[in-house]
Amino acid sequence: MSLPPLALVTGGTRRLGAAIAARLAGEGMSLALHYREHADPDAALAAAIAAHATDWAAFPADLADESDVEGLIPAIEAHFGRAPNVLVNSASLWTEDDLATADMASYALHFRVNAAAPTILATRVAARASAAAPAVVVNILDQRIAHPHGDQPSYTLSKLALAEATRLLARTLAPHTRVLGVAPGLTIPTNEYVPGQMVRLAATMPLGRLASPEDIADAVAWAVRARSSTGQILFVDGGASLVSYDRDFVRLERD
Repeated sequence: MSLPPLALVTGGTRRLGAAIAARLAGEGMSLALHYREHADPDAALAAAIAAHATDWAAFPADLADESDVEGLIPAIEAHFGRAPNVLVNSASLWTEDDLATADMASYALHFRVNAAAPTILATRVAARASAAAPAVVVNILDQRIAHPHGDQPSYTLSKLALAEATRLLARTLAPHTRVLGVAPGLTIPTNEYVPGQMVRLAATMPLGRLASPEDIADAVAWAVRARSSTGQILFVDGGASLVSYDRDFVRLERD
């Protein structure tokens, strides 16, 4: 009897990462959930793990720390007796800055977490792949890569780097590893959003709606199954990537 796929989801215990992990549990995968601060899965993910009797474990790592990044795949191998053959790079660093306030340290930190760590993890997963045991990597991006604006440039430039890394890795890691990107739009609001703002923002989307976490998770599940696709970026954003917004969504439609 063959073993189910083993999926490493970075940032997999909370928010969007947890929604993705829950969807992969429903696909019958075992889960290696990376976290930095919160080891316990959120309630919805815990329920999915229980419902599907998912084999899972959580693994801590600071994605800005090279030794933590390099140690993550070996730690998973030691626990499960095998390396992950599905990698979802969902963890992300986002801080508030602009072109006037962003400094060298901020740019470097965002690049380490949002671009370098996912690229290294993809390369390490691919090194263990073969014709008999192929791998797939899904990088979670951001719809703003289509029309970058001036807000949060440290974050934006790191996501642009990861988008290009998606295409580079797809070319260089083939044929045994596929690499795709999923670019969400506004999905889960932070505390900075005011009452009614999400409804007003949804109305500005070409489709008149925002993507849900489940929409993003469905796209990731499709990418994992899409055996003839690599190097592609799928936007799941209500059509936001078709529009050039002047500011970050948190600054739009506030009243």
